[in-house]
Amino acid sequence: MRKLLGVIVLALVLAGCGDRAKDLYETAALEEKQFNKTQAVRLYTELVEKYPVSSYAARAQERLAVLAAEDKQP
Repeated sequence: MRKLLGVIVLALVLAGCGDRAKDLYETAALEEKQFNKTQAVRLYTELVEKYPVSSYAARAQERLAVLAAEDKQP
């Protein structure tokens, strides 16, 4: 009985976790759309550092490169 309860609790915890990399990416993109580049960069960077193998990490690196290039333009 204890084992079954442990499995149920674990399943519920995992189901509630969601996709944190996706959440970070979407939040960063929203910040970027609201012209809050500082916050967007912070979130994209956090995503790359915490979830480097995520497909969202690759997308975040692309956005970071674009934002850096924009900062260098006169």
